[in-house]
Amino acid sequence: MPWYPGATRIELKPESGSQPHIQPTQLIVHSIVAPWEPRRLYEYWANSTSLESHFGLGYGGDLAQYLSTTTRADANASANRRPDGTGAISVETASNTKASDPWTDAQVEELVALGVWVHQVHNVPLRICRTPSDAGFGYHRLHREWSTSGTACPGAARVEQFVKEVFPSIAAAAGGTEKPGGTYTVRDGDTLSAIAARYKGVIWQDIARANGIPAPYVIHPGQRLAIPAGGKTAPSTPPPEPVVDLSRLREAARSDPDRRGTPVSYSGAQVVELALVAEGLLSRSYADGHFGTATIRAYAQWQRRLGYTGSAADGVPGKTSLTRLGQRRGFTVKD
Repeated sequence: MPWYPGATRIELKPESGSQPHIQPTQLIVHSIVAPWEPRRLYEYWANSTSLESHFGLGYGGDLAQYLSTTTRADANASANRRPDGTGAISVETASNTKASDPWTDAQVEELVALGVWVHQVHNVPLRICRTPSDAGFGYHRLHREWSTSGTACPGAARVEQFVKEVFPSIAAAAGGTEKPGGTYTVRDGDTLSAIAARYKGVIWQDIARANGIPAPYVIHPGQRLAIPAGGKTAPSTPPPEPVVDLSRLREAARSDPDRRGTPVSYSGAQVVELALVAEGLLSRSYADGHFGTATIRAYAQWQRRLGYTGSAADGVPGKTSLTRLGQRRGFTVKD
């Protein structure tokens, strides 16, 4: 059962034991349409929906794996598992609430490293999928059959990154023939990406980091570069939980209802709103970071569920009720 060594393993059960086997022939990337870290996404898959992905990727490059890549995940409609037993590996990535932002540099780096591993372990060919069932790499909206209702995922900015940066970097890093390690002397016309393409499993960011080369990543002929041997290891600690600032959340709860939806006064409010969605108390459409009247009503229901009555169930979060919600839904609280 393949588990990627560059990801924190947070196994999703009972799905990992009950869902059918697949032979992975595709890797498809998504945007979550929420600024969720991998542990928060795990909580959502575990408690709020019958869907799931194989991987979750946070803004900071923190990557978690929830299912073996040979177990079906349900994020890609007809690509999940075809009649011949083939299927897709799915990667959800943190985004803003409109899926309009580009991937961060850290996210791009992790997507490239994961893509190289998928190619090496599962022999997924280095091409963009030409049809819905064609083996290769893709993004969710590439083929309508991967989303029965149609989708813009992962967003226009990320589609452009995928085509111009992510997939070419995967192909370059995975397609190299030389063994990494040792040094390389820069020649006239060389670039970091061209040098990385010579070596198996090496991406240009690895070389830049190993040699302390900052943006805009200028190199010059005659410069000797160390070529790292590569190979990611599993993180020693799991991804950190989101932290909600109680005082800022209370301020938002008192002011946002009068603002009729704009502006968002504290973006951390969305963590709480998504927790209320997971509890079945708030519609997903209201989880936008604006602690408005719908969220006030939902939080009041949460308070009443805990046994609060009267003015103690007014929808304005308190330390105890918020801590209880965080314990259930994967965030911590600070005063």
